[in-house]
Amino acid sequence: MSVVEISSKEQFTSLLSSSRLVVADFYADWCGPCKAIAPAYNSLATQLSRPNAITFTKINVDHQQELAQAYGVTAMPTFIVFKNGRVNQTVKGANPAQLNQIVQKLATEASQSDDAAGAGEGSSGDFWIGGSVAKGYSDITDQVDAKGLELLNRDTEHGEPRTLFNTSKPSGLATKGKGKADGQADWVESDTDEQLMLYIPFQSTLKVHSIQVTSIPPADADADDDETPMRPKSLHIYKNASHVLGFDEADGIPPVQKVEIQPGDWDAKTGTATVGLRFVNFQNVTSLVLFFVDGDGDSEKLRVDRIRIIGEAGANRSMGKLEKIGDEPGE
Repeated sequence: MSVVEISSKEQFTSLLSSSRLVVADFYADWCGPCKAIAPAYNSLATQLSRPNAITFTKINVDHQQELAQAYGVTAMPTFIVFKNGRVNQTVKGANPAQLNQIVQKLATEASQSDDAAGAGEGSSGDFWIGGSVAKGYSDITDQVDAKGLELLNRDTEHGEPRTLFNTSKPSGLATKGKGKADGQADWVESDTDEQLMLYIPFQSTLKVHSIQVTSIPPADADADDDETPMRPKSLHIYKNASHVLGFDEADGIPPVQKVEIQPGDWDAKTGTATVGLRFVNFQNVTSLVLFFVDGDGDSEKLRVDRIRIIGEAGANRSMGKLEKIGDEPGE
C-alpha cells in the first residue's frame, strides 16, 4: 500500500476515522531533511501499511496550511502518529531511528489487538467512546491536562476527577450501573447534594464542537431513594477560566451556554448523551468548567461515568515561522 498524499482536510479526517493508526508526514518541497528521510518513510509504509489498520500519509504544509495549524506543526519535517483518531506520538526532525521505533511498536500493538479481537466487546481495551463523532472532527480528550483537573462536591468514596477521562469502557455497562466486581468505582458521584463543578484545563488551545457525557445509574434502582444516583439534566458551560468556579461564584457569572439534557438524548446502549455546543463560541478554548446543576429526578446524588471532548486540537499558529530541522543556516 502506497503512501497517501493528503489533498484536503476532509480526506485526512476520513482516514482518521477509518484507520486505527495513521502516520502523518508533515513536509515541504523546500525542506532538505524532508527529502533525506523520505526513502526511510516510504520503506516503513511498504512494510507496515494495512488497510483500515495502519495508513501512512504525506501532508504538504504549503498546500494544507489548515491541517498544519490544527496540529501545531511549525517545523519540517514533523511526523505525527494518530491512534484511534487521536495524537499518540510526535517526532520532530529527520530522525529515522526514532520514527521507526515508535511506528514499529504501535504496529505490533495493533497486531496483538487484532489477535485478541475474539475476546468480544467486553474485553479490556485502551480506547472507548460512547457516541459517534461529527464528520470533520475527532475525539480530543487526550488534550485534557489531568494534573489540573478539579471537581467540587465529589463523594470521595467514588472515583477521582481523572476517572471521567479514563480511556476504558465504563464498568457500569457490564454491571448495569452497579459497579466493578472488585468494588473500585470508576465513576464519580456528588456528595452533599446533586451538584458537581468540574474544571477541565487543556494542554493546548482547542476548538470544541461537542461534549459527550456518559451516566449509567443502577438499572434496578429505587426511584424514591434519595441516595440513588441520577443522570445530569441541567448543565452550564463556562470557558477559559483560570481556576474552578465556586458554586456561589458561578451563580454570578453568565455561562457561555446552558444545556438541558432530555431523557431521549441518552443512548440506550452506551448511556451517553452528546451535548452540541454553539461552535462559534468555543473556538479558542484553553479550559472548560462544567457545572452540573441538577439531575433528572429528585435524588440528592448525581452520577457521571465518562466525559469526552470532541473538536479540533492545536493552536492556530502563524505559518510564516515554519522552519526546517536539520539544515545548517544558509542552506
